[in-house]
Amino acid sequence: MSKKIRKQADWHNADIVAALHKSGWSLRKLSQHLGYKPTTLRAALQRRWPKGERLIADAIGVSPKKIWPSRYQDKPS
Repeated sequence: MSKKIRKQADWHNADIVAALHKSGWSLRKLSQHLGYKPTTLRAALQRRWPKGERLIADAIGVSPKKIWPSRYQDKPS
């Protein structure tokens, strides 16, 4: 019998924004607080950007791998 491998889905962008709000941040405020332009961290929601992903994840209090598992999958050799 083969084991079913359950893929974890990435968090929806609205869930990421909601988690930031629960932590007292918005993408805009967090970007500015970190010295970026107000819309800079929005890029991490649309495409892979490890530094931006880490900054967002740190503000939420989880690892980037938990938010974006598809971006951190182990690649087969």
